[in-house]
Amino acid sequence: MEIVYEVRARFTSPELRERYLRWLREGHLDAVVAGGALEGEARASDEMVISRYRFSSRAAFEAYEQGPAVALRAAGKALFTEGVTMERSVEEVQVRRLRAPLQIVPVPCLSDNYAYLLIDRDAGTAIVVDPSEAGPVEKALSEEGVTLEAAWCTHHHFDHVGGNLELAAAHAGLAILGSAHDAQAQQIPGLTRSLADGEAIHFGARTFQVMNIPGHTLGAIAYVGDGLAFTGDTLFSGGCGRVFEGTMSMMRGSMEKLMGLPPSTRIYSGHEYTVKNLEFAQAVEPNAKVIEARLKASRQQREHGEPTVGGLLADELATNPFLRWESPEVIAFAAERGEAGHPDEVFARIREAKNSF
Repeated sequence: MEIVYEVRARFTSPELRERYLRWLREGHLDAVVAGGALEGEARASDEMVISRYRFSSRAAFEAYEQGPAVALRAAGKALFTEGVTMERSVEEVQVRRLRAPLQIVPVPCLSDNYAYLLIDRDAGTAIVVDPSEAGPVEKALSEEGVTLEAAWCTHHHFDHVGGNLELAAAHAGLAILGSAHDAQAQQIPGLTRSLADGEAIHFGARTFQVMNIPGHTLGAIAYVGDGLAFTGDTLFSGGCGRVFEGTMSMMRGSMEKLMGLPPSTRIYSGHEYTVKNLEFAQAVEPNAKVIEARLKASRQQREHGEPTVGGLLADELATNPFLRWESPEVIAFAAERGEAGHPDEVFARIREAKNSF
């Protein structure tokens, strides 16, 4: 049995919440892993910050509690003396070992969209994420020799749900999932199940979590699990979506939620925009060699007809200006274009600049 250790922190001010989240990401999560955890992650909402750690066994967790945890907690208490309340929980979980890894097949649709097949080879089944049109999805299902179980929709835009009804007609009992917001607005064709923030959904033995990430649309969600995140038009490789229905502050908050995932998470977004996004990123941070290298590699991938999606969140944290509102160079770029004294303002100036890039 593995151990999941969770800490829920609530704050008396947004500023304190931001400072605590930075503290987690700038060293504490890594320190817990170094102290014995298999992995650690932090997720933020308006109300709280949840940090979650996984240990291989009860013995490993107890060794952490009796050793590294003492010093780590003391350091945290010294920094956050008041204004923070914490709730801790420990849960034993049965680990279900998988015979074969989940296979992800990007399916090009329309002019630059991606749908994705999630394939369980052992069961011969598949999920499709964001089927903008049915034809390419059916072709991919036939080529892979798998049966479609469900469609997971990240938001209601037609270039993400346009194939729903045709697929439902061809696959009896097809489950079509989308956010509770889009369900209430009746915006997703053929929807059979609405999803709340934090809700668990399953594909065989695998569990994915639903994450509300509004901004691009008010009902935008991500599907997160198995080391993967399907982010629709919210977080792109090297960029982010336009803010259509939400606010800039809302969109930055959604970026911050996604930043709390493990850096090893692979990001699958809704469009092939990477080269153009990284060209903009290079304009924002022209001295960043890591952006230059990623742009060169992405151009080479496209020249060979390869998709650029499925990269690591760690790469996004290093190169994506919409996750880098604390970078001095990003702040300077934003300040040349308007108010940039707050992260929301920095994000807004960058997003506005990208709109006309």
